Amino acid sequence: MLFGVPTTNYVRFQLVVWFFHINPIAGENKKKGRSDMMRSVEEIIGYELNATDGEFGKCKDLLFDDRWWTIRHMVASTGPWLIGRLVLVSPLMIQQPDWESRNIYLNVSRETIENCPSPMEDETVSQEHENKMALYYGYPNYWADEGIWGPVPNPAVAELMETEKESEDEKENPDQNHLRSFNEVKGYKIEAQDGTCGSVHDFILDDDTWALRHVIVDTGNLVNPGKKIILPLDCVNRVSWSDRTLGVTLEKKDIHDGPEFRPDIPVNVELEERLYDFYGRPYRRDVRRTEPAN
Repeated sequence: MLFGVPTTNYVRFQLVVWFFHINPIAGENKKKGRSDMMRSVEEIIGYELNATDGEFGKCKDLLFDDRWWTIRHMVASTGPWLIGRLVLVSPLMIQQPDWESRNIYLNVSRETIENCPSPMEDETVSQEHENKMALYYGYPNYWADEGIWGPVPNPAVAELMETEKESEDEKENPDQNHLRSFNEVKGYKIEAQDGTCGSVHDFILDDDTWALRHVIVDTGNLVNPGKKIILPLDCVNRVSWSDRTLGVTLEKKDIHDGPEFRPDIPVNVELEERLYDFYGRPYRRDVRRTEPAN
């Protein structure tokens, strides 16, 4: 018995990991229009960002929404042609990512990016600035409807459209901010039910919706290197942004004994389902809004 799950499940999980390791395309979901693959957030940092008429910079950071736990913007560090300024790039602007070559292709030109709303002057990006971006680029506000991406199911099917009039909530709260920097959150403490057990090393996202699905926990410290453990984000039940802490529903031993994250093994739906089963949690693909923590 391993934190409420029969030991045989652990053996089964290891066999699944082994199988996917020797045959990475095994069990690949063939549903049209979906890749059903997961990607490392940390790995995306450094990707080349390309406009329709050429490269314009690299991904320096990713900002996620603390209500939906979904990537809303890449922070692009531009080249000499924009004197190295920072600009925001929404997943709604992505035409095609090329994961193998570490390139992301956008549906806008370099000139369009050059004339975009003023870049960030600090780490805080207000909803007012996001709204200016949406109006400028012509994509829908993700907060304009109840879904994860507002009126569209995911960035891949979003057509450039005329943005609708601001909602009353947007008018009343132009300065509210629900965005968090991955570079800042990396290193946050992981607080188990019985004490601190590591830190945030990475997140795994769904490359269809750009929603965060898993957190990678580094169980080591500066003195003793530890394992990298993969946990479903559903295991996170409390967050303190002020204390730089993510709390989880598990105990320290449960985490230390959990499945180790292997960067060389692709994380897809089949592997994810077995991961949820291992932790004894009901599997779901939908993303639910949560109330932001302190």
